[in-house]
Amino acid sequence: MSPKYKRIVLKLSGEAMAGEQGIGIDIETVKSIASQIKTVHKTGVEIGIVVGGGNFWRGRDANMDRATSDYMGMLGTVMNALAFQDALENMGVATRVQTAIEMREVAEPYIRRRAIRHLEKGRVVIFSAGTGNPYFSTDTTAALRAAEIGADVILLAKKGVDGIYDSDPKINKDAKKFEDLSYLEILSKELKIMDTTATSLCMDNNIPLTVFGIDEPSSIIDVVNGKDIGTNVK
Repeated sequence: MSPKYKRIVLKLSGEAMAGEQGIGIDIETVKSIASQIKTVHKTGVEIGIVVGGGNFWRGRDANMDRATSDYMGMLGTVMNALAFQDALENMGVATRVQTAIEMREVAEPYIRRRAIRHLEKGRVVIFSAGTGNPYFSTDTTAALRAAEIGADVILLAKKGVDGIYDSDPKINKDAKKFEDLSYLEILSKELKIMDTTATSLCMDNNIPLTVFGIDEPSSIIDVVNGKDIGTNVK
């Protein structure tokens, strides 16, 4: 099956990196996700990845200065990005980590044109440290980077849920799953799949979004190949 997209942004939550342990980095889980990325990469798809940091730090749960807390979360995303880079490169996939907060000894600073050139040369680019600013989530980072590099789609990989529901399926067993939605519906129904800044940014720039579950071992490959899984947002 040929891939549906030419250039993608894959958004991975920090929790997805933690596996079943729920905190920190589970190396076997990271290797499993990296193996799927390698398979997709072999088909010629240009891949940008945005990683969250919730496996290390969830600032909204802490009683501390918001900006300080957000910067701590950004540093967590850099650790996840480096772990993911190591897993990919051990599999022979050329990878670059770019950070929105400059730390040249660790990774490249984010430069839009350089990121696009890496993609054109067949390198996977991992965007870390969020937008470099507090008060913005990594969902917003994914929307921003997708707009900047001209991605065909954002693939939002969720742990423990396989799409967008009208209520939390972990709490309500009768929760209804949506197959297709518009961004306006997400905002009007107050569905908490992305924060409103990220949702508005996607809507304003006409960036399609697919929300799917990462728990299945071939889910990333399936969604890139156009298999009808998860929820499509346009």
